[in-house]
Amino acid sequence: MEKDYVLRVLQKKRLFRYGGRQDQSEAYALEQMYKERTKVKHGLAVNAGTSALISALIGAGVGPGDEVIIPSYTYIATATAVLIARAVPIIVEVDDSLTMDPQAFEAAITPHTKAVIPVHMRGVPCQMDEILAIADKAGLTVIEDVAQANGGSYKGRALGSLGHAGCLSFQQYKLVTAGEGGMLLTSDYSVYARASIYHDSAFTFWGKDRFARWGTESSVDFDPFPGENYRMSELNAALAMAQSQRIDSLVDRLKRLKGRIVEGIRDIPNIQLQRIPDPAGDVSYSLVFYLPTVAQAQRFSSELQQEGIPNGTIDNNGFADRHIYKNWTYVMNKVAISDKDNPWTNEHYKGHVEYAPDMCPRTLDWLSRAISVSLHQSMTDEDADDLIEAVRKVAASF
Repeated sequence: MEKDYVLRVLQKKRLFRYGGRQDQSEAYALEQMYKERTKVKHGLAVNAGTSALISALIGAGVGPGDEVIIPSYTYIATATAVLIARAVPIIVEVDDSLTMDPQAFEAAITPHTKAVIPVHMRGVPCQMDEILAIADKAGLTVIEDVAQANGGSYKGRALGSLGHAGCLSFQQYKLVTAGEGGMLLTSDYSVYARASIYHDSAFTFWGKDRFARWGTESSVDFDPFPGENYRMSELNAALAMAQSQRIDSLVDRLKRLKGRIVEGIRDIPNIQLQRIPDPAGDVSYSLVFYLPTVAQAQRFSSELQQEGIPNGTIDNNGFADRHIYKNWTYVMNKVAISDKDNPWTNEHYKGHVEYAPDMCPRTLDWLSRAISVSLHQSMTDEDADDLIEAVRKVAASF
């Protein structure tokens, strides 16, 4: 299927989306696909998930002097996007779902808070009812980081469609991949328009009607401002289109496999399954459970490996995992692009935040006792049953 889409691009001899009619662009078609999938009004194809986050923050008006609340367990790109927008990341605890703890989020709000980025980590939907209610009360913008949860949902709504904006990734290690690429989703025209300008440094050169090429009819106009080049190429869009055709079947298969495994191990004493805020919306490519102590988790992981089941304790991978806040060195040390352009010392920032490797002890506790097993589309029912048998065998020795 990928070959057909790529050949179509080559036959058209068009690698740049703005080299002709928009309705014949692969990037435009990808945007339409995700608008329909998620039921949002606007989609913006970009060159990376990080670019989508940055564009969403700029689109929402986040900038110097603002704070943005993020979870302590997410890829470093979430924090980086906040810094690139010249705002200050405020790091809060996750709970047993390994997603943002709503109570920690609420406690971290200050007069300087502008936005919050809940991250649907490892395909697991966040507690969006609570997060949205808190954000609404405080007047905050909600930007969903859906980089690891494309195809997931929360109470019947697609992830990425619940907040003011949602950001997808098509990077190599995602369920739906084009090697690189991303997508910003929103029903807020102002966010969309500003993000459109920012993601394209040449925005004003494509025609008199600055928004006609986006297929948007609106009397609202925005003057251009400096931006980046985050445009998606037609080749990346074609790959993303081909891969996205399979997303529902992939997720359905993974859900069935994970459901089979969970039913097979849920009654085992002394292990605690990761809490999933909405099991029906879980992308289901990761099985996580906790042991009572760190030492037991490490022993369990080792013995499970000996049974032929690849796994890992999340906080003991033998390297500095950039998904855990304590390893975000330049954030911990407040290092910015330059000393003269530092969000923490910017004259507009009136708040104060300190970081430390032990600042989120509950997060570190959950992660240090967590065992993770990756699930994939090539797994069979027999593989799932082997996993169940291995977990039960190892657990019996504890």
